[in-house]
Amino acid sequence: MPAYLDNAATTRVCPEAARAALEAMTEGFGNPSARYAAGQAAAARVAEHRAAVACRLGCDPAELTFTSCGTEGDNWAVRAAAEHGRRQGRHIITTAIEHAAVLEPVKALAAQGYEVTYLKPDRAGRVSVDELRAALREDTVLVSMMLVNNELGTLQPVAQAAQAIRDAGSPALLHCDAVQGFLKVPFTPARLGVDMLTLSGHKLRAPKGIGVQYIRKGLNLKPLLLGGGQESGLRSGTEPTAQIAALAAACDSWGEDYPARIGSLKEYALEALSALPGLEIVSRGDAPHICAVSLPGYPSEMLVRALSDLGVYVSSGSACHKGKPSHVFAALGLPKRTLMGVLRISFGPDNTREDVDALVDGLKQTAASRVSL
Repeated sequence: MPAYLDNAATTRVCPEAARAALEAMTEGFGNPSARYAAGQAAAARVAEHRAAVACRLGCDPAELTFTSCGTEGDNWAVRAAAEHGRRQGRHIITTAIEHAAVLEPVKALAAQGYEVTYLKPDRAGRVSVDELRAALREDTVLVSMMLVNNELGTLQPVAQAAQAIRDAGSPALLHCDAVQGFLKVPFTPARLGVDMLTLSGHKLRAPKGIGVQYIRKGLNLKPLLLGGGQESGLRSGTEPTAQIAALAAACDSWGEDYPARIGSLKEYALEALSALPGLEIVSRGDAPHICAVSLPGYPSEMLVRALSDLGVYVSSGSACHKGKPSHVFAALGLPKRTLMGVLRISFGPDNTREDVDALVDGLKQTAASRVSL
């Protein structure tokens, strides 16, 4: 088996989720909107699955809307906040290291006349709450700040941002992309103080194609999709019952000890990698599953391909970059040689020390067989 160390991109579906999806597709396949028994049974199961996810997130099931992915949720949050505050103003605050699913819809709004303030991170990859306070204006309608950066593993001060917004008396909505944080770091939406929060199932051993949007109770947003009125009228369309069942099963099967186990493995990896000549630790990551390193002078894409040939899978950043330079690493102001050799390493419950050893050996072989630039 390859040493798969790109769990921040996607995860292997766990057996419990696969079984739940199969059962929903082959036995409990009724349309939840149908009024006969099979449909009502499917609706009841969707309600049970929503409650299971809400239990792990720490919120009311009525505050959750199922979506197709994190990108959908991020886009919805940005656009819904702009619509919600359309009479209040046209100013948005976000960070320079958000996922493209936030940055691109913000960019689209900027093209429509919105002003955007981008909070830049320090060298450690964290943004400043003081800079957020200074950026808040009377016409600010949205603050969007991720919980865990998907390329650095750094925790961002979301709860402090919420407090800063309250202290300023600002009516701005606070959105959090918590895709990389859910089940990895402890939080609840209420403790963070967010209005909207986005999750994605395939980052935690559920299939691709299922996500969750938390919308604070009492916040009335424009529906994402109009139609048959499913998902409390917020996102019409027949519910993807198999994906929903799999997500709930993945949440239920995520062990309480997983973050500690994964974090211990990451520390083992960082210690072993630090011993490699010339290797630099770019980010140790606050979250247990993500870190970033660099072999200065060795192009990242070359390293990724060479390691892949040896059966070791890592990335040069978010999979959504598709080979383009990472705006996240660029925002750190790294020296050019360091920036060109950055690798993201991310762990999951299935990883072992043998996977880490394979990575270290692979980097040794690659560096020995190629001349740096």
